[in-house]
Amino acid sequence: MKEHSAEAVRLKVGQPIALRKSGMVRPLTKEPLNAQQVVGLLREITPGHLADRLASTVEFAFTYEAPDGAIEVQVEPDQAGLGATLRALFPPRPVAAPAGPSSAGNGDTAPRASIEALLRTLASVRGSDLHLRTSAVPVARVNGDLQPLEHPATSAEQIETMLRSVMPAGDFAKWQATGDADFAYELAGEGRFRGNAGRDRLGPFAVFRLIGSTIPTVDELGLSKEVQALCQLSKGLVLVTGPTGSGKSTTLAALIDLVNRTRADHVLTIEDPIEFVHQSKKAIVTQRQVGVHTKDFKSALRAALREDPDVVLVGELRDLDTIAIAIETAETGHLVFGTLHTTTAASTIDRIIDQFPADRQSQIRVMLAESLRGVVAQTLCRTVKGGRAAAYEVLLSTPAIANLIREGKTFQIPSIIQTGRKLGMITKNDALIELVERGTVEAKEAHFKAVDKPAIVQMLKARGHALPVGE
Repeated sequence: MKEHSAEAVRLKVGQPIALRKSGMVRPLTKEPLNAQQVVGLLREITPGHLADRLASTVEFAFTYEAPDGAIEVQVEPDQAGLGATLRALFPPRPVAAPAGPSSAGNGDTAPRASIEALLRTLASVRGSDLHLRTSAVPVARVNGDLQPLEHPATSAEQIETMLRSVMPAGDFAKWQATGDADFAYELAGEGRFRGNAGRDRLGPFAVFRLIGSTIPTVDELGLSKEVQALCQLSKGLVLVTGPTGSGKSTTLAALIDLVNRTRADHVLTIEDPIEFVHQSKKAIVTQRQVGVHTKDFKSALRAALREDPDVVLVGELRDLDTIAIAIETAETGHLVFGTLHTTTAASTIDRIIDQFPADRQSQIRVMLAESLRGVVAQTLCRTVKGGRAAAYEVLLSTPAIANLIREGKTFQIPSIIQTGRKLGMITKNDALIELVERGTVEAKEAHFKAVDKPAIVQMLKARGHALPVGE
């Protein structure tokens, strides 16, 4: 792989060894491999505690630290025999950095050093995102605002070489071929970063989201005892929703961490990419990355049913098939966590049902009414002190909620949430008002983040919080 700058090597019983490069697969040997050869090759690099799995029929994956860098190994047994895909996590041969302020005198390590310096700057200013754009100064998002960094503008060549230095080879090839790729990068001392590489009319660009090295607890996030209790359920569907950048990943990580600390169960996560890393504590945690350890969310979720999970996290419910399998998984004795880009609990239910054809919606309403256990719809607000605070709308399953879902009367859900305060439910407006009453956020910010703006104006006025003229 290193010699040919390939993305992967394929081993399969009955087939020659094959290299995959730039989406093309070509044989590397003339003779096909037999079962003894494949097992022998894999046994050389498989960790001792996983060696017995080579004789099983269950897929598994591990990382092998080769002299040239890390290799992701996906072992894939099937009826035709044992197979494996070895993907390079090291970058292809370094490309000389373009001359300029960020690379002078640093040789081939300059691109990686440049991007790592920018990522460290992002962490030092407590930013959430780093934006790199062609012919523009790098920009950090700090407390919701975009702020230019003291750094020269980055050229197309600089961005490309920086990305090449930190992206897995397969993701870099995908970006070159399609113009879009998601990936993760870990920087010692700072934590993990979720990266997205793309192209626009000016050239390449990239956005890095700081994930952080520690997982906040549910108490640190201010999640209620009723929301925490959802982590102790044996089955059902729990959804964390909100717009991009609202903190869904952080909330889910805290909930999974609570499961990890309190339950002796198997937690399986399916993410794109892996963001927060969970070390097994009381639970066993298996984390799979779409595109690295599995083909897609749908495939991984189908396979999950054969992997003895108790709790399943689906990073994103992207399509009809994934949603359908997630609901079925929740119905068959598993606790399933998932995310959607919806702003309220009621709109979350509508979004799920609307994904399905009209002739299936009645059936999905019934299944969702039976399986849904809770929805946490959140948004991040700027605080008075310059930080960020989350406002959580919470819907918890009750017979009344189930009936409204079953009968297609989701427009009545907000009123049920409002009357369910004693059960731990709260509307988005009430959550925003609580932040204002505690002096955490200003009335103007609460109004800006509210979905039902006329209602929150009345609520603010009733409590003596006047909005600026014109609001």
